[in-house]
Amino acid sequence: MTQHQVQSPQFFLTAPSPCPYLEGQFERKVFTHLVGDKAPELNDLLTQGGFRRSQNIAYRPACETCRACVSVRILAGEFRPSKNMKRVKKINSDLIGVMHDAEPSTEQYSLFRAYLDSRHRRGGMSDMTVLDYAMMVEDTHVDTKVIEYRRRGPDSFVTGRGEGELLAVALTDRMADGLSMVYSYFSPEMEERSLGTYMILDHIERARAAGLPHVYLGYWVKGSPKMAYKMRFRPQEHLGAKGWERYEGETS
Repeated sequence: MTQHQVQSPQFFLTAPSPCPYLEGQFERKVFTHLVGDKAPELNDLLTQGGFRRSQNIAYRPACETCRACVSVRILAGEFRPSKNMKRVKKINSDLIGVMHDAEPSTEQYSLFRAYLDSRHRRGGMSDMTVLDYAMMVEDTHVDTKVIEYRRRGPDSFVTGRGEGELLAVALTDRMADGLSMVYSYFSPEMEERSLGTYMILDHIERARAAGLPHVYLGYWVKGSPKMAYKMRFRPQEHLGAKGWERYEGETS
């Protein structure tokens, strides 16, 4: 078995492929494996350096002619919700998020499938089977959790469990300096709840409660409408040539 040490991981480069965010552009990624007992430490270092995790792989863009992808993290301690965000929190005040170990379920996959079919029918994940989904959740060597969001039940204040159908799920890594939102999905039939926004707000509260300074949102892609929502969560930092710097630019 190959041994991967945090001191000297091996990196690989993918072949060019069409960019899923910007028409006419081609993407390449540099990646390495996250395995073994040093995986959490390596994941922390790489995430702070602009990498993202997918299963046991850490990757970041290495495009030859484009620098549109920018790593984003929210400064949880300084964050203050906007008027609209407060409205989203109020609408979803009947929900409770419960954190579990990274274990998949058929209920999760049913919601995941409905989300993909509604939002990303032509995306790269559109043909994922239940086994693919299980691998996405389980194939991790770092501190990964699943947060399930359900309506509050009559037992909530006693046991902390929610009742009713599953409305949203977040796959989240806990790191030394923050929470990294690896992937999230939600019921496409409840657009009025703005569940994607609500899950980010919930992660900010969880990070703050745990004394963690950051919530990592992955990449903002300038020019991609699908990624514009990430700019709404201020203050935030972007990773550039000089390291992480406070972002004061445009809002869309």
